[in-house]
Amino acid sequence: MSGTAQIGVTGLAVMGRNLARNFARNGFTVAVHNRTTAKTDALVEEFGDEGTFVAAHTPEEFVAALERPRRLVVMVKAGDPTDAVIREFAPLLEEGDVIIDGGNAHFEDTRRRERELREHGIHFVGVGISGGEEGALNGPSIMPGGSKESYESLGPMLEKIAAKAKDGTPCTTHIGPDAAGHFVKMVHNGIEYADMQLIAEAYDLLRRVAGYSPAKIAETFRGWNTGRLDSYLIEITAEVLAHTDAATGKPFVDVVQDRAEQKGTGRWTVQIALDLGVPVSGIAEAVFARSLSGHADLREAARALPGPSAAPLGETEAATFAEQVEQALYASKIVSYTQGFHQIRAGSEAYGWDIDLGAVASIWRAGCIIRAAFLDRIRAAYDNGPDLVSLLSDKEFAQEIGVAQDDWRAVIAQAVRQGVPTPGFAAALSYYDALRADRLPAALTQGQRDYFGAHTYRRTDREGAFHTLWGGDRSETTAD
Repeated sequence: MSGTAQIGVTGLAVMGRNLARNFARNGFTVAVHNRTTAKTDALVEEFGDEGTFVAAHTPEEFVAALERPRRLVVMVKAGDPTDAVIREFAPLLEEGDVIIDGGNAHFEDTRRRERELREHGIHFVGVGISGGEEGALNGPSIMPGGSKESYESLGPMLEKIAAKAKDGTPCTTHIGPDAAGHFVKMVHNGIEYADMQLIAEAYDLLRRVAGYSPAKIAETFRGWNTGRLDSYLIEITAEVLAHTDAATGKPFVDVVQDRAEQKGTGRWTVQIALDLGVPVSGIAEAVFARSLSGHADLREAARALPGPSAAPLGETEAATFAEQVEQALYASKIVSYTQGFHQIRAGSEAYGWDIDLGAVASIWRAGCIIRAAFLDRIRAAYDNGPDLVSLLSDKEFAQEIGVAQDDWRAVIAQAVRQGVPTPGFAAALSYYDALRADRLPAALTQGQRDYFGAHTYRRTDREGAFHTLWGGDRSETTAD
Protein backbone atom coordinates (compact mmCIF):
# COMPACT_ATOMS: atom_id res chain seq x y z
CA MET A 1 0.00 0.00 0.00
CA SER A 2 1.80 3.13 -1.21
CA GLY A 3 1.38 6.57 0.34
CA THR A 4 -1.37 8.01 -1.81
CA ALA A 5 -3.84 9.33 0.80
CA GLN A 6 -3.54 13.03 1.57
CA ILE A 7 -5.13 12.63 4.98
CA GLY A 8 -6.24 9.80 7.25
CA VAL A 9 -8.99 9.43 9.84
CA THR A 10 -8.84 6.84 12.60
CA GLY A 11 -11.93 6.39 14.74
CA LEU A 12 -15.02 5.95 12.59
CA ALA A 13 -17.92 6.63 14.92
CA VAL A 14 -20.42 9.17 13.62
CA MET A 15 -18.16 12.24 13.84
CA GLY A 16 -15.07 10.51 12.44
CA ARG A 17 -17.01 8.84 9.64
CA ASN A 18 -18.66 12.10 8.59
CA LEU A 19 -15.40 14.02 8.73
CA ALA A 20 -13.75 11.41 6.50
CA ARG A 21 -16.65 11.70 4.06
CA ASN A 22 -16.33 15.49 4.10
CA PHE A 23 -12.66 15.27 3.11
CA ALA A 24 -13.48 12.76 0.36
CA ARG A 25 -16.36 14.84 -0.98
CA ASN A 26 -13.95 17.76 -1.30
CA GLY A 27 -11.57 15.84 -3.52
CA PHE A 28 -9.06 14.45 -1.04
CA THR A 29 -7.97 10.82 -0.96
CA VAL A 30 -8.73 9.65 2.58
CA ALA A 31 -7.23 6.70 4.42
CA VAL A 32 -9.73 5.31 6.95
CA HIS A 33 -9.07 3.09 9.95
CA ASN A 34 -10.97 1.82 12.95
CA ARG A 35 -10.10 -0.60 15.71
CA THR A 36 -13.14 -2.61 14.60
CA THR A 37 -12.32 -3.33 10.97
CA ALA A 38 -15.96 -3.94 10.08
CA LYS A 39 -16.60 -0.19 10.51
CA THR A 40 -13.81 0.59 8.08
CA ASP A 41 -15.18 -1.76 5.43
CA ALA A 42 -18.76 -0.57 6.00
CA LEU A 43 -17.79 3.06 5.42
CA VAL A 44 -16.07 2.29 2.12
CA GLU A 45 -18.90 0.04 0.96
CA GLU A 46 -21.67 2.49 1.85
CA PHE A 47 -20.04 5.79 0.91
CA GLY A 48 -17.30 4.82 -1.54
CA ASP A 49 -19.06 6.64 -4.35
CA GLU A 50 -18.59 9.99 -2.55
CA GLY A 51 -14.84 10.08 -3.17
CA THR A 52 -11.63 8.10 -2.89
CA PHE A 53 -11.11 6.09 0.31
CA VAL A 54 -8.24 3.77 1.20
CA ALA A 55 -9.32 1.16 3.75
CA ALA A 56 -6.62 0.21 6.27
CA HIS A 57 -7.08 -2.66 8.72
CA THR A 58 -3.95 -2.18 10.80
CA PRO A 59 -2.07 0.85 12.11
CA GLU A 60 0.87 -0.07 9.87
CA GLU A 61 -1.35 -0.19 6.78
CA PHE A 62 -2.94 3.11 7.77
CA VAL A 63 0.38 4.94 8.16
CA ALA A 64 1.76 3.39 4.96
CA ALA A 65 -1.24 4.71 3.03
CA LEU A 66 -0.47 8.34 3.91
CA GLU A 67 1.68 10.62 1.79
CA ARG A 68 4.41 12.69 3.48
CA PRO A 69 4.10 14.67 5.61
CA ARG A 70 1.55 12.31 7.05
CA ARG A 71 -1.63 13.91 8.39
CA LEU A 72 -3.48 11.64 10.78
CA VAL A 73 -6.81 12.71 12.34
CA VAL A 74 -7.73 11.02 15.61
CA MET A 75 -11.49 10.89 16.26
CA VAL A 76 -11.87 8.87 19.46
CA LYS A 77 -13.11 9.68 22.96
CA ALA A 78 -11.16 12.31 24.85
CA GLY A 79 -8.83 11.32 27.67
CA ASP A 80 -7.20 7.90 27.95
CA PRO A 81 -8.52 6.57 24.59
CA THR A 82 -6.81 9.48 22.79
CA ASP A 83 -3.54 8.82 24.62
CA ALA A 84 -3.78 5.14 23.71
CA VAL A 85 -4.16 5.93 20.00
CA ILE A 86 -1.22 8.35 20.13
CA ARG A 87 0.97 5.72 21.81
CA GLU A 88 -0.03 3.27 19.09
CA PHE A 89 0.67 5.49 16.10
CA ALA A 90 3.49 7.83 17.17
CA PRO A 91 6.24 5.16 16.87
CA LEU A 92 5.18 4.57 13.26
CA LEU A 93 5.54 8.24 12.28
CA GLU A 94 8.53 10.33 11.25
CA GLU A 95 9.75 13.85 11.83
CA GLY A 96 7.42 16.42 10.28
CA ASP A 97 4.33 14.22 10.40
CA VAL A 98 1.16 15.61 11.99
CA ILE A 99 -1.26 14.05 14.49
CA ILE A 100 -4.56 15.92 14.69
CA ASP A 101 -6.87 15.43 17.67
CA GLY A 102 -10.41 16.35 16.62
CA GLY A 103 -12.07 15.40 19.90
CA ASN A 104 -13.29 17.54 22.79
CA ALA A 105 -10.01 17.28 24.68
CA HIS A 106 -9.17 19.27 27.78
CA PHE A 107 -6.71 21.90 26.63
CA GLU A 108 -4.17 20.98 29.32
CA ASP A 109 -4.04 17.44 27.88
CA THR A 110 -3.43 18.99 24.47
CA ARG A 111 -0.59 21.12 25.83
CA ARG A 112 1.03 18.00 27.32
CA ARG A 113 0.64 15.94 24.14
CA GLU A 114 1.95 18.75 21.93
CA ARG A 115 5.01 19.15 24.15
CA GLU A 116 5.76 15.41 24.29
CA LEU A 117 5.39 14.84 20.54
CA ARG A 118 7.37 17.97 19.68
CA GLU A 119 10.39 16.32 21.33
CA HIS A 120 10.15 13.60 18.67
CA GLY A 121 9.73 16.05 15.79
CA ILE A 122 6.03 15.23 15.37
CA HIS A 123 3.50 18.05 15.16
CA PHE A 124 0.44 17.69 17.37
CA VAL A 125 -2.61 19.76 16.49
CA GLY A 126 -5.56 20.07 18.84
CA VAL A 127 -8.57 20.93 16.69
CA GLY A 128 -11.89 22.10 18.04
CA ILE A 129 -14.72 21.05 15.74
CA SER A 130 -18.21 22.45 16.21
CA GLY A 131 -21.36 21.68 14.30
CA GLY A 132 -22.22 18.16 15.40
CA GLU A 133 -22.51 15.26 13.00
CA GLU A 134 -24.20 17.39 10.34
CA GLY A 135 -21.42 19.97 10.52
CA ALA A 136 -18.73 17.31 10.34
CA LEU A 137 -20.24 16.12 7.08
CA ASN A 138 -21.32 19.37 5.43
CA GLY A 139 -18.93 21.93 6.90
CA PRO A 140 -18.14 22.64 10.56
CA SER A 141 -16.46 25.54 12.29
CA ILE A 142 -12.89 24.36 12.85
CA MET A 143 -10.53 25.74 15.51
CA PRO A 144 -6.99 24.36 15.03
CA GLY A 145 -4.07 25.10 17.32
CA GLY A 146 -0.51 23.82 16.98
CA SER A 147 2.58 25.12 15.23
CA LYS A 148 2.51 27.46 12.25
CA GLU A 149 4.34 24.78 10.26
CA SER A 150 1.58 22.25 10.89
CA TYR A 151 -1.05 24.73 9.72
CA GLU A 152 0.87 25.31 6.48
CA SER A 153 0.42 21.60 5.79
CA LEU A 154 -3.05 21.13 7.20
CA GLY A 155 -4.71 24.53 6.85
CA PRO A 156 -5.61 24.45 3.13
CA MET A 157 -7.41 21.13 3.66
CA LEU A 158 -9.34 22.42 6.66
CA GLU A 159 -10.29 25.56 4.77
CA LYS A 160 -11.71 23.38 2.00
CA ILE A 161 -13.96 21.29 4.28
CA ALA A 162 -14.99 24.04 6.73
CA ALA A 163 -18.31 25.85 6.67
CA LYS A 164 -18.33 29.06 4.67
CA ALA A 165 -19.69 32.33 5.99
CA LYS A 166 -22.07 34.35 3.81
CA ASP A 167 -19.12 36.31 2.43
CA GLY A 168 -17.43 33.05 1.41
CA THR A 169 -14.78 33.08 4.15
CA PRO A 170 -13.89 29.59 5.44
CA CYS A 171 -14.83 29.17 9.09
CA THR A 172 -11.38 28.12 10.20
CA THR A 173 -8.09 29.83 10.96
CA HIS A 174 -4.89 29.10 12.83
CA ILE A 175 -5.94 29.99 16.39
CA GLY A 176 -2.48 29.88 17.95
CA PRO A 177 0.26 27.60 19.34
CA ASP A 178 -0.17 24.29 21.23
CA ALA A 179 -3.65 24.11 22.84
CA ALA A 180 -5.10 27.43 21.66
CA GLY A 181 -7.62 25.66 19.41
CA HIS A 182 -9.01 23.39 22.10
CA PHE A 183 -9.11 26.29 24.57
CA VAL A 184 -11.22 28.38 22.17
CA LYS A 185 -13.50 25.39 21.52
CA MET A 186 -13.94 24.99 25.29
CA VAL A 187 -15.03 28.62 25.65
CA HIS A 188 -17.26 28.25 22.59
CA ASN A 189 -19.06 25.46 24.43
CA GLY A 190 -19.31 27.57 27.58
CA ILE A 191 -21.00 30.34 25.59
CA GLU A 192 -23.23 27.67 24.09
CA TYR A 193 -24.32 26.61 27.59
CA ALA A 194 -25.14 30.23 28.48
CA ASP A 195 -26.98 30.85 25.22
CA MET A 196 -29.14 27.75 25.68
CA GLN A 197 -29.94 28.67 29.29
CA LEU A 198 -30.98 32.20 28.31
CA ILE A 199 -33.23 30.86 25.56
CA ALA A 200 -34.76 28.38 28.03
CA GLU A 201 -35.46 31.20 30.47
CA ALA A 202 -37.10 33.24 27.73
CA TYR A 203 -39.30 30.25 26.90
CA ASP A 204 -40.20 29.77 30.58
CA LEU A 205 -41.18 33.41 30.98
CA LEU A 206 -43.30 33.40 27.85
CA ARG A 207 -44.99 30.19 28.98
CA ARG A 208 -45.59 30.98 32.65
CA VAL A 209 -45.91 34.77 32.71
CA ALA A 210 -47.21 35.62 29.25
CA GLY A 211 -49.32 32.46 29.23
CA TYR A 212 -48.26 31.44 25.71
CA SER A 213 -48.54 27.86 24.43
CA PRO A 214 -45.43 26.11 23.04
CA ALA A 215 -46.82 26.64 19.53
CA LYS A 216 -47.28 30.35 20.19
CA ILE A 217 -43.77 30.60 21.62
CA ALA A 218 -42.42 28.81 18.54
CA GLU A 219 -44.08 31.45 16.41
CA THR A 220 -42.54 34.17 18.59
CA PHE A 221 -39.08 32.66 18.25
CA ARG A 222 -39.45 32.41 14.49
CA GLY A 223 -40.17 36.13 14.45
CA TRP A 224 -37.13 36.85 16.59
CA ASN A 225 -35.01 34.77 14.23
CA THR A 226 -35.66 37.24 11.43
CA GLY A 227 -34.05 40.08 13.40
CA ARG A 228 -31.01 40.68 15.56
CA LEU A 229 -31.43 37.35 17.40
CA ASP A 230 -31.01 35.45 14.12
CA SER A 231 -29.05 32.33 15.12
CA TYR A 232 -28.96 28.57 14.84
CA LEU A 233 -30.08 28.05 18.44
CA ILE A 234 -33.10 30.34 18.08
CA GLU A 235 -33.97 28.57 14.82
CA ILE A 236 -33.90 25.06 16.28
CA THR A 237 -35.69 26.21 19.45
CA ALA A 238 -38.66 27.21 17.33
CA GLU A 239 -38.60 23.77 15.69
CA VAL A 240 -38.46 21.96 19.03
CA LEU A 241 -41.32 24.01 20.49
CA ALA A 242 -43.50 23.50 17.41
CA HIS A 243 -43.02 19.73 17.47
CA THR A 244 -45.91 17.52 18.65
CA ASP A 245 -45.20 14.17 20.30
CA ALA A 246 -46.60 11.42 18.08
CA ALA A 247 -47.37 9.04 20.94
CA THR A 248 -49.39 11.43 23.10
CA GLY A 249 -50.40 14.33 20.87
CA LYS A 250 -48.92 16.68 23.46
CA PRO A 251 -46.32 19.37 22.78
CA PHE A 252 -42.98 17.58 22.59
CA VAL A 253 -41.46 19.83 25.26
CA ASP A 254 -44.12 18.63 27.75
CA VAL A 255 -43.18 14.96 27.50
CA VAL A 256 -39.43 15.48 28.01
CA GLN A 257 -38.09 15.21 31.57
CA ASP A 258 -36.83 18.56 32.85
CA ARG A 259 -33.39 17.24 33.78
CA ALA A 260 -30.63 18.64 31.58
CA GLU A 261 -27.44 16.66 31.05
CA GLN A 262 -23.94 17.84 30.19
CA LYS A 263 -20.70 16.38 28.86
CA GLY A 264 -18.32 18.62 30.79
CA THR A 265 -16.97 21.32 28.49
CA GLY A 266 -19.16 24.00 30.05
CA ARG A 267 -17.93 22.93 33.47
CA TRP A 268 -14.33 23.14 32.22
CA THR A 269 -14.98 26.69 31.04
CA VAL A 270 -16.05 27.74 34.54
CA GLN A 271 -13.21 25.87 36.26
CA ILE A 272 -10.56 27.44 34.03
CA ALA A 273 -12.17 30.88 34.37
CA LEU A 274 -11.76 30.55 38.14
CA ASP A 275 -8.10 29.62 37.64
CA LEU A 276 -7.61 32.67 35.43
CA GLY A 277 -9.61 34.95 37.73
CA VAL A 278 -12.08 35.78 34.96
CA PRO A 279 -15.76 36.38 35.89
CA VAL A 280 -18.00 34.23 33.69
CA SER A 281 -21.06 34.36 35.92
CA GLY A 282 -23.54 33.84 33.08
CA ILE A 283 -21.80 30.68 31.90
CA ALA A 284 -21.48 29.47 35.51
CA GLU A 285 -25.20 29.97 36.15
CA ALA A 286 -25.99 27.96 33.02
CA VAL A 287 -23.82 25.09 34.26
CA PHE A 288 -25.37 25.24 37.74
CA ALA A 289 -28.89 25.39 36.28
CA ARG A 290 -28.26 22.10 34.50
CA SER A 291 -26.83 20.63 37.69
CA LEU A 292 -29.80 21.77 39.79
CA SER A 293 -32.28 20.37 37.28
CA GLY A 294 -30.78 16.93 37.77
CA HIS A 295 -31.18 16.86 41.57
CA ALA A 296 -34.66 15.35 41.57
CA ASP A 297 -34.72 14.51 45.30
CA LEU A 298 -33.60 18.00 46.27
CA ARG A 299 -36.26 19.59 44.08
CA GLU A 300 -38.98 17.27 45.35
CA ALA A 301 -38.12 18.06 48.96
CA ALA A 302 -38.39 21.80 48.28
CA ARG A 303 -41.48 21.77 46.09
CA ALA A 304 -43.84 22.79 48.91
CA LEU A 305 -41.78 25.80 50.00
CA PRO A 306 -43.79 29.04 50.17
CA GLY A 307 -43.61 31.54 47.35
CA PRO A 308 -45.64 33.11 44.56
CA SER A 309 -47.07 31.20 41.63
CA ALA A 310 -46.97 32.63 38.14
CA ALA A 311 -50.25 34.13 36.94
CA PRO A 312 -50.51 34.67 33.16
CA LEU A 313 -50.92 38.25 31.97
CA GLY A 314 -53.74 39.54 29.82
CA GLU A 315 -53.35 39.44 26.03
CA THR A 316 -52.19 43.05 25.62
CA GLU A 317 -49.86 42.91 28.61
CA ALA A 318 -48.48 39.57 27.41
CA ALA A 319 -47.60 41.02 24.00
CA THR A 320 -45.75 43.90 25.65
CA PHE A 321 -44.01 41.49 28.00
CA ALA A 322 -42.86 39.32 25.06
CA GLU A 323 -41.18 42.38 23.52
CA GLN A 324 -39.45 43.04 26.84
CA VAL A 325 -38.24 39.44 26.99
CA GLU A 326 -36.67 39.86 23.55
CA GLN A 327 -34.75 42.87 24.84
CA ALA A 328 -33.65 40.98 27.97
CA LEU A 329 -32.56 37.97 25.93
CA TYR A 330 -30.52 40.07 23.53
CA ALA A 331 -28.82 42.08 26.29
CA SER A 332 -28.02 38.95 28.29
CA LYS A 333 -26.66 37.29 25.15
CA ILE A 334 -24.25 40.20 24.62
CA VAL A 335 -23.03 39.77 28.19
CA SER A 336 -22.44 36.03 27.67
CA TYR A 337 -20.29 36.66 24.61
CA THR A 338 -18.51 39.47 26.45
CA GLN A 339 -17.56 37.07 29.24
CA GLY A 340 -16.48 34.36 26.79
CA PHE A 341 -14.25 36.65 24.75
CA HIS A 342 -12.78 38.08 27.96
CA GLN A 343 -11.82 34.53 28.97
CA ILE A 344 -10.23 33.86 25.57
CA ARG A 345 -8.21 37.05 25.89
CA ALA A 346 -7.10 36.09 29.42
CA GLY A 347 -6.12 32.59 28.30
CA SER A 348 -4.23 33.98 25.33
CA GLU A 349 -2.26 36.30 27.60
CA ALA A 350 -1.61 33.62 30.23
CA TYR A 351 -0.31 31.05 27.73
CA GLY A 352 1.27 33.35 25.14
CA TRP A 353 -1.05 32.37 22.30
CA ASP A 354 -1.69 35.81 20.73
CA ILE A 355 -5.24 34.89 19.70
CA ASP A 356 -7.00 37.22 17.27
CA LEU A 357 -10.47 37.72 18.80
CA GLY A 358 -11.88 39.14 15.58
CA ALA A 359 -10.77 36.01 13.74
CA VAL A 360 -12.45 33.83 16.37
CA ALA A 361 -15.74 35.69 15.89
CA SER A 362 -15.32 35.32 12.13
CA ILE A 363 -14.98 31.52 12.18
CA TRP A 364 -18.03 31.17 14.45
CA ARG A 365 -20.30 32.81 11.85
CA ALA A 366 -21.22 29.49 10.22
CA GLY A 367 -21.00 25.79 10.94
CA CYS A 368 -20.90 25.95 14.73
CA ILE A 369 -23.68 25.63 17.29
CA ILE A 370 -23.50 29.28 18.41
CA ARG A 371 -23.47 30.70 14.90
CA ALA A 372 -25.41 33.93 14.89
CA ALA A 373 -25.88 36.99 12.73
CA PHE A 374 -24.45 39.36 15.31
CA LEU A 375 -21.06 37.60 15.23
CA ASP A 376 -20.38 39.74 12.16
CA ARG A 377 -20.66 42.78 14.41
CA ILE A 378 -18.46 41.20 17.08
CA ARG A 379 -15.84 40.53 14.42
CA ALA A 380 -16.06 44.13 13.25
CA ALA A 381 -15.80 45.43 16.82
CA TYR A 382 -12.53 43.57 17.41
CA ASP A 383 -11.19 44.33 13.94
CA ASN A 384 -11.80 48.04 14.55
CA GLY A 385 -10.42 47.88 18.09
CA PRO A 386 -7.99 44.96 18.56
CA ASP A 387 -7.27 46.19 22.09
CA LEU A 388 -10.96 46.43 23.00
CA VAL A 389 -11.09 45.49 26.69
CA SER A 390 -14.73 44.39 26.60
CA LEU A 391 -17.48 44.05 24.03
CA LEU A 392 -19.51 46.31 26.32
CA SER A 393 -16.95 49.02 25.57
CA ASP A 394 -17.89 48.93 21.91
CA LYS A 395 -20.04 51.97 21.15
CA GLU A 396 -22.77 50.12 19.24
CA PHE A 397 -23.19 47.31 21.77
CA ALA A 398 -23.15 49.80 24.66
CA GLN A 399 -25.90 51.82 22.98
CA GLU A 400 -28.03 48.73 22.40
CA ILE A 401 -27.75 47.62 26.01
CA GLY A 402 -28.60 51.15 27.07
CA VAL A 403 -31.82 50.93 25.08
CA ALA A 404 -32.58 47.41 26.35
CA GLN A 405 -31.83 47.84 30.02
CA ASP A 406 -35.20 49.18 31.23
CA ASP A 407 -37.02 46.22 29.71
CA TRP A 408 -34.27 43.88 30.93
CA ARG A 409 -34.79 45.08 34.49
CA ALA A 410 -38.58 44.95 34.13
CA VAL A 411 -38.47 41.31 32.98
CA ILE A 412 -36.31 40.25 35.93
CA ALA A 413 -38.50 42.17 38.37
CA GLN A 414 -41.61 40.51 36.93
CA ALA A 415 -39.94 37.10 37.18
CA VAL A 416 -39.08 37.72 40.85
CA ARG A 417 -42.62 38.84 41.65
CA GLN A 418 -44.07 35.73 40.02
CA GLY A 419 -41.49 33.26 41.33
CA VAL A 420 -40.00 32.30 37.96
CA PRO A 421 -36.25 31.57 38.19
CA THR A 422 -34.06 33.54 35.77
CA PRO A 423 -30.48 32.85 36.91
CA GLY A 424 -29.00 33.63 33.49
CA PHE A 425 -30.82 36.91 32.94
CA ALA A 426 -30.14 38.03 36.53
CA ALA A 427 -26.46 37.10 36.46
CA ALA A 428 -25.98 38.96 33.20
CA LEU A 429 -27.61 42.10 34.58
CA SER A 430 -25.61 41.89 37.82
CA TYR A 431 -22.40 41.62 35.80
CA TYR A 432 -23.40 44.66 33.75
CA ASP A 433 -24.26 46.70 36.85
CA ALA A 434 -21.06 45.63 38.62
CA LEU A 435 -18.94 46.80 35.69
CA ARG A 436 -20.56 50.22 35.58
CA ALA A 437 -20.55 50.82 39.36
CA ASP A 438 -18.36 53.64 40.71
CA ARG A 439 -17.51 51.55 43.75
CA LEU A 440 -18.16 47.93 44.69
CA PRO A 441 -18.70 46.48 48.18
CA ALA A 442 -15.38 44.68 47.78
CA ALA A 443 -13.97 47.46 49.97
CA LEU A 444 -15.93 46.00 52.90
CA THR A 445 -14.82 42.49 51.94
CA GLN A 446 -11.19 43.62 52.19
CA GLY A 447 -11.87 45.14 55.61
CA GLN A 448 -13.34 41.85 56.80
CA ARG A 449 -10.37 39.89 55.47
CA ASP A 450 -7.96 42.21 57.20
CA TYR A 451 -9.91 41.95 60.48
CA PHE A 452 -10.01 38.15 60.77
CA GLY A 453 -6.88 37.21 58.87
CA ALA A 454 -4.56 40.24 58.65
CA HIS A 455 -4.71 39.88 54.86
CA THR A 456 -4.04 43.64 54.36
CA TYR A 457 -5.78 46.09 52.06
CA ARG A 458 -4.88 48.92 49.70
CA ARG A 459 -5.98 52.51 50.26
CA THR A 460 -7.48 55.04 47.86
CA ASP A 461 -5.25 57.88 49.06
CA ARG A 462 -1.73 56.40 49.02
CA GLU A 463 0.31 53.53 47.67
CA GLY A 464 1.18 50.34 49.50
CA ALA A 465 -0.47 47.54 51.42
CA PHE A 466 -1.83 48.26 54.91
CA HIS A 467 -3.06 46.37 57.97
CA THR A 468 -5.16 47.74 60.81
CA LEU A 469 -4.46 46.48 64.35
CA TRP A 470 -8.06 45.75 65.21
CA GLY A 471 -8.48 46.55 68.88
CA GLY A 472 -8.92 49.49 71.15
CA ASP A 473 -6.84 52.06 69.27
CA ARG A 474 -7.22 50.41 65.87
CA SER A 475 -3.87 51.73 64.76
CA GLU A 476 -2.78 51.32 61.17
CA THR A 477 0.48 49.79 60.02
CA THR A 478 2.12 49.58 56.65
CA ALA A 479 2.43 45.98 55.52
CA ASP A 480 4.84 46.53 52.61
